[in-house]
Amino acid sequence: MKKSVLDLTVVENTRVNEKYVLIKLTHGQPLPEMLPGQFVEIRVDGTGKTFLRRPISINFVDKERNQLWLLVAVVGDGTRHIAQVKEGDVLNCVLPLGNGFTMPSDASQRVLLVGGGVGVAPLLYMGAEMKRMGCEPVFLLGARSKKDLLLLDEFARYGRVLVTTEDGSQGEQGFVTNHSVWGSEPFDRIATCGPKPMMVAVAKAAREKGIPCEASLENMMACGVGACLCCVEKTAEGNLCVCKEGPVFDINRLLWLN
Repeated sequence: MKKSVLDLTVVENTRVNEKYVLIKLTHGQPLPEMLPGQFVEIRVDGTGKTFLRRPISINFVDKERNQLWLLVAVVGDGTRHIAQVKEGDVLNCVLPLGNGFTMPSDASQRVLLVGGGVGVAPLLYMGAEMKRMGCEPVFLLGARSKKDLLLLDEFARYGRVLVTTEDGSQGEQGFVTNHSVWGSEPFDRIATCGPKPMMVAVAKAAREKGIPCEASLENMMACGVGACLCCVEKTAEGNLCVCKEGPVFDINRLLWLN
């Protein structure tokens, strides 16, 4: 898929909670085609500390409004500067990068989308694209507490939303793999993104049930094209750059469960 370097204009920057912002971007020309699971690399301007671009998952593509949504976790100097943009500001982005999730082969497939933390971001666009093709997903979203849950109203537009919180403040108490849906409903596919321990647990549960599963890795990515080698993951095929060969991998290609 062709990559573009575009100056995207900020339409809106909304504070989701104390750690996350949702930035909506647009362009004077139609945005390039983007797939669920792909990401963008954003140039960080106005700081002398951050020299490399920052990778951000594609949260949603609003094709009617020609908007790209990015859910940004503020964790360091680079994302802090990105999070401070205002309406009318410009972000220089390389997009789309990486490989996306495998979409259902037909509308009858039952797909479970499992996310935690900022890892919920790419699952919104995947759910929306599934709904567009007539396949309604089930979202299973986990967080430490109710205040850490993200964009629940947006997810509810495209499928059924199930929730777990570690403190029991919303949904079922525990981790995503503790949710009762695992024992009560069958699924044909699973897609997951979030902290590695969570994804390993989801991958283990999927393998035990014989359900095909893909995971979107969150390794540190700097260049986005496989040149800097900082995002290498050991796989059954040897060391692979997550930014180029992923970020989405079939769990059978990974060594997590071996």
